[in-house]
Amino acid sequence: MSPLDRRALLRGAALGAAGTVLSACASGTDARPSPARSGTPAAPTPDASSATRTATASQALAALPFEIQSGPKNTDRVALTFHGQGDPAIARDVLAEAERAGARITVMAVGSWLDAYPEMARRILDGGHELGNHTQNHLAISSLSPDQAYAEIDRCAQRLRQLTGSIGTWFRPSQAQDCTSAVEAQARRVGYGHCLSYDVDSLDWQDPGAGAVTRTVLDQTRAGSVVSMHFGHTGTVAALPAILAGLHQRRLSAVTTSELLS
Repeated sequence: MSPLDRRALLRGAALGAAGTVLSACASGTDARPSPARSGTPAAPTPDASSATRTATASQALAALPFEIQSGPKNTDRVALTFHGQGDPAIARDVLAEAERAGARITVMAVGSWLDAYPEMARRILDGGHELGNHTQNHLAISSLSPDQAYAEIDRCAQRLRQLTGSIGTWFRPSQAQDCTSAVEAQARRVGYGHCLSYDVDSLDWQDPGAGAVTRTVLDQTRAGSVVSMHFGHTGTVAALPAILAGLHQRRLSAVTTSELLS
């Protein structure tokens, strides 16, 4: 068995174990926001259902490998994940289209975007969606020094904590699909147990038009896929209804990443 085959086998076994753990932990416990630092306003308390989902998912995810590219294949779910940056009006349109179709998404937010539009954190969570860390300034993190990479991850994590009471479950490296071992070390140092990669790249950031984005996503997405998409592009908003309709025709539901892995 090659190292690649062994890695794939281990990832599949871990995903199966996560489902077992989640079933055993269905009751869950409320997550508590960390105490505010001196001079910093206290973070809002998450709603009980959101906090319980987060706590339950966190217990199950401990069984998974650090880097995750997709979920289990024996599922009827996929995860649409969005790089959180750009015009907030377009972001709201994406959220509205998802909610209109009953979909829930994962937003990997850039910290500087949350600094500029802090209200978007609550808007995302109130819609039943999920927030993760996509670094503070969206630099090429793989080329940064360890201390610089740590600062990029930690600053975004602290902003998430201030706005939501939690650093979130997911970290995604900026300008990279995968975590290097050096970036992984800094993400773990901040408190992240997982790097969220993806197996489908929509290429919507290239603005190829709504039709092209729709075809790319539907042609490549399979049960358990994690799809990479972006806020800030009108073509993404225009493509989303057709993408969600196409998934529905294939009996696939768009859910948060944590839900996919449950």
